[in-house]
Amino acid sequence: MSYEVEKSDAEWRAELSPEEYHVLREAGTERPFVGEYTDTRTVGVYSCRACGAELFSSETKFDSHCGWPSYYAPLAGDSVEYLEDSTLGMRRVEVRCKSCGSHLGHVFEGEGYGTPTDQRYCINSISLRLKPAE
Repeated sequence: MSYEVEKSDAEWRAELSPEEYHVLREAGTERPFVGEYTDTRTVGVYSCRACGAELFSSETKFDSHCGWPSYYAPLAGDSVEYLEDSTLGMRRVEVRCKSCGSHLGHVFEGEGYGTPTDQRYCINSISLRLKPAE
């Protein structure tokens, strides 16, 4: 797949910490309840930590109590891409940054949260960078 932001593996490794690289480029997952943005209430926009593309707004962030930041919709419909993920013996939908292909987390539907979309974008904090509103 071709992305707007393309870098070699060596370039990604040089720019990202080992933990960031593992999650963003190897589709890893950070431990629950330890992420920088799990409980933040700061108003602003969340961007991809790898390339800076704007992905989620604090307006769609909600408390899911799952251990990772949760959003009910991406900032713009085309800011993320979806891939079927059948790792770990289950069927899930992986969410990636559409600009650089970095792994963000997964999206789940039908869990009964009182959100407008009935979706939970379960996103790794380490995949994001928050730009507070001015």
